[in-house]
Amino acid sequence: MIEQILLASMTETKLPPDGRKRVIIKNINPVVANGRFPAKGTTGYPLKYSATIIVDGHDKLYCQLLYRYTHDRRWNKLPLKADHNDLWYAYLVPEKEGILEFKVQAWVSELQTWNDAVQKKEASGIDITAEEQQGFVLLREVADYADKAVRKKIEQFLSERQDARVHPSQITDAWLQELTTINNTETTSSSHSFEVLIERAKAGFSTWYELFPRSCSTEPGKHGTFRDVARKLPELAEAGFDVIYLPPIHPIGKEKRKGRNNSLKATASDPGSPWAIGSSEGGHTAVHPELGSLNDFGHLLREAKKNDIEIALDIAFQCAPDHPYVKEHPEWFKWRPDGTVQYAENPPKKYEDILPFNFDSTEWKSLWEELLSIFIFWAEQGVRIFRVDNPHTKSLRFWEWVIPQLKSRYPDVILLSEAFTRPHIMEHLAQIGFSQSYTYFTWRNTAAELKAYMEELTKGPKQYYFRPNFWPNTPDILPAHLVTGGINMHIIRVVLAACLSSNYGLYGPVYERVINKPMPGKEEYIDNEKYEIAHWPATEPGPVWQIIRKVNHLRKKLRALQITNNIEFLECSNEQLLAFVKYDLLERKHLLIVVCLDPAQPQSGWIKLPLDKLNTTYNLPLTVHDELHHETYQWQQDWNYIALDAGSKPAHIFSFINAKQ
Repeated sequence: MIEQILLASMTETKLPPDGRKRVIIKNINPVVANGRFPAKGTTGYPLKYSATIIVDGHDKLYCQLLYRYTHDRRWNKLPLKADHNDLWYAYLVPEKEGILEFKVQAWVSELQTWNDAVQKKEASGIDITAEEQQGFVLLREVADYADKAVRKKIEQFLSERQDARVHPSQITDAWLQELTTINNTETTSSSHSFEVLIERAKAGFSTWYELFPRSCSTEPGKHGTFRDVARKLPELAEAGFDVIYLPPIHPIGKEKRKGRNNSLKATASDPGSPWAIGSSEGGHTAVHPELGSLNDFGHLLREAKKNDIEIALDIAFQCAPDHPYVKEHPEWFKWRPDGTVQYAENPPKKYEDILPFNFDSTEWKSLWEELLSIFIFWAEQGVRIFRVDNPHTKSLRFWEWVIPQLKSRYPDVILLSEAFTRPHIMEHLAQIGFSQSYTYFTWRNTAAELKAYMEELTKGPKQYYFRPNFWPNTPDILPAHLVTGGINMHIIRVVLAACLSSNYGLYGPVYERVINKPMPGKEEYIDNEKYEIAHWPATEPGPVWQIIRKVNHLRKKLRALQITNNIEFLECSNEQLLAFVKYDLLERKHLLIVVCLDPAQPQSGWIKLPLDKLNTTYNLPLTVHDELHHETYQWQQDWNYIALDAGSKPAHIFSFINAKQ
């Protein structure tokens, strides 16, 4: 009886169809959430593709990357290079925007394996007659699945071998490499197909400046306009900013309007918070009358373009109590038993001037479509960059739907996620399509904290989808170190933001003017522009603005500062110095950056260079030039002495000037 059961089970056994495919491909990157979402890349910057590829025994492998844009029919091929520990990789520089599909293929290279074995045996004095005969057979097998031209060349070559033997010396290295790329599909292993969203270069490299248009008037007490903002653009462009971000530009609600410093009672002269959107004057597709008209906004966009600047608009999906939506679409809001709409709360904070949308509404479909139409309206005006306010307080499913909808219409749209929230939510927002993300940089201060955070962002899985945008401050956030550290800390933090991350921004003019008085007991500016109109009289550029300008210019000049994931931290004898290298894989113009973290005292110490990596590009002794202070040094060894003072010399940005030819 047992024998009959065993016999039946053996007969029913099904063998896999790919038993001859001996190569195993795993740990493929860049891959996000097992391929559920596309990874991210940008045009003009190298993206690393890699996989762990193994095979039984010691046979030689040939591995390649296949890639194509989704609308292309044919796959392009790129050989993978062997690294350590069975890792294979290739760098690809995307040339255009779109969805780039890729997969990895690998097979045993019988010819390479044969070539290697024959040479080893011959060097050891072993007879290789059988191996030479085997080489003849292998070439005939390759001819069977080669294309017509290659087959003809192989057959011609074999016809000249009267003894039916082939020696490795008879096959040139170039031809051997060409023959190795010919594969038998029955023995070729292939991975699943994955996707990378290739966005325009500015998604990966941008320099933001946030300002309130209503505070841009040159006359005290007068409401600023779009044309006032336009007059500031040449100065901001000259300082190296290429994105000017405007808080919401819509009509501001009058009901429950907040007064100065978020007080619950507003006076007749209080302008209210721009994030309390909507009034009888219009909603999310209208502009505040005192800022100007849509035509004036169009003028601002045109002037920005002349200055190589883009205007980023704030998208805040919330309403003031008197927003037209509240009457026209009451079904989009939560209503309380007393007949009022539920306002936004973060106990003990109450935002009575702001009503959140109800994403649980039974009419969610019409809500989603309306919110998409807001994006489309502003995109049609010419806006291609949006800073999205608090996306983590809206349905994550909504973002998962709306972002592809928007990008299918406007592939060049860039979305910045303003979500200072729990890590997994921030990460998920990045995975589902936000181009850039706010971060915890603002609260990472020590060398150890900065190293750990940067390595989390750039060395692990986040590097494939989470594009950080570092902000030293925002209208909502005045961190304690900017209060206590004064001018020097403002310099330190902007240098760190600009050099660690390829995307960074700051909120001014309070930043460069070192206005740092906090609201008592809060990490927030007092006399905050969110609730009042400020006046900024013309002044001579101070030390903070001077360093901002210098660093921004270097960011445009030096490619290594235009990438975030190219960083390696160095050993340093002083924890008050942060030292790191930023590698330029295309032009090989690497940078060595050292920043003083102490705003009060000069600091010095020894840093260790990664000579094993630098020696492939630069000669010893190393000649380094400080691009920030225009000083040149020569170093003879790996450990070198650095002295910095945040008040006079806050950082070194060294380039290497003796590259190998």
